Amino acid sequence: MEWRDEGIILGTRKHGETSAILEVMTRNHGRHLGLVRGGRSRKQQPVLQPGNRVELWWRARLDEHLGTFQAEALELNAAKLFESAVAVYGLQTLAAHLRLLPERDPHAALFETLTLIIENLNEAEAAAELVVRFEMLILDELGFGLDLTQCAATGATQDLAYVSPKSGRAVSRRAGAQWHDKMLALPAFLQHGSSFQPAPGDIEKAFRLTGFFFTRHVYEPRGLGEPDARTGFIAALKKALPNAPPATAPTEAAGYADEIPVG
Repeated sequence: MEWRDEGIILGTRKHGETSAILEVMTRNHGRHLGLVRGGRSRKQQPVLQPGNRVELWWRARLDEHLGTFQAEALELNAAKLFESAVAVYGLQTLAAHLRLLPERDPHAALFETLTLIIENLNEAEAAAELVVRFEMLILDELGFGLDLTQCAATGATQDLAYVSPKSGRAVSRRAGAQWHDKMLALPAFLQHGSSFQPAPGDIEKAFRLTGFFFTRHVYEPRGLGEPDARTGFIAALKKALPNAPPATAPTEAAGYADEIPVG
């Protein structure tokens, strides 16, 4: 068995005296692991760094085997990313989210999005928006996508201001007014088809929104906590940006989900 593909390196770990286990997100073969013989050599180490884009050749006797990788550099991004705490924690956060998906499941759209985000991770403002949008894509791939196209109560597509913690669907300002203190805020830049840029405070609201649904649908059912990388990323944004999200994502709406008759 063998294939060639393009990939973004997510991480490595030592294997034996000289080799390494490489974890990559590939264009056509999903998140994939493989053994790189001599991967800890001086020649290989600069290539096998998180964030680098590489050309891969995977070989194994059987498809279910770990197999071996040969990797050649296409784009060395690691040095640039390591200059910024936002970029380092951001890349680790993206990798943690991708590990929630089944290994070797193809997700070409996620690969393309990951490539775009890495190009902008060292710009804190752009990174904040791109990572939160990536979180929404991951929720969608996991089957817990948010429906932000129209109001769950009225079908209206204008003035959507909230998301129901019960259903993950948008709610208009008028329909949700009486439960506004129990709703999750919907930042305008996340609305379907929106061309708005994040306003002050919107990034905080956006991470609170995605964090709530990750906790409810992914972390708690799997017995997981929020990844340390995500906490670190949000803390780094707080230092880099005004009106950035708090160090931990609040989930105060959790106790209200069953009380809201919307969606």
